[in-house]
Amino acid sequence: MSGCIFCRIVAGEIPSKKVYEDEDIFAFNDISPARPVHILVIPKKHIESLAHVTEADTPVLGKMLAVANRLATEQGSPDGFRIIINTGRIGHQEVPHLHIHIVGGPEPVGPMLKKV
Repeated sequence: MSGCIFCRIVAGEIPSKKVYEDEDIFAFNDISPARPVHILVIPKKHIESLAHVTEADTPVLGKMLAVANRLATEQGSPDGFRIIINTGRIGHQEVPHLHIHIVGGPEPVGPMLKKV
């Protein structure tokens, strides 16, 4: 998808601080990190959101999660981390390309959500 910022990052049109790449996925440091470790893991294939995956996407989703564990540990969060997948407007997804946020670091991430 030509206008997608993440597709453009994968294509090398927009620079990023890449931390991992294989034939299916690409991972890079978030440009505006919320934690000392803040990595985005994306499929190279454009998938708009988690709400748009199909059973055919199962292998790449599994690979994204498996690689997330390794990247979190290698990048400075060996004692734990949080995985976030924002989906759609209600989930506050800002970029319409499926992505996993890996957030962590030496200190606890904090509570999951504010109680309502």
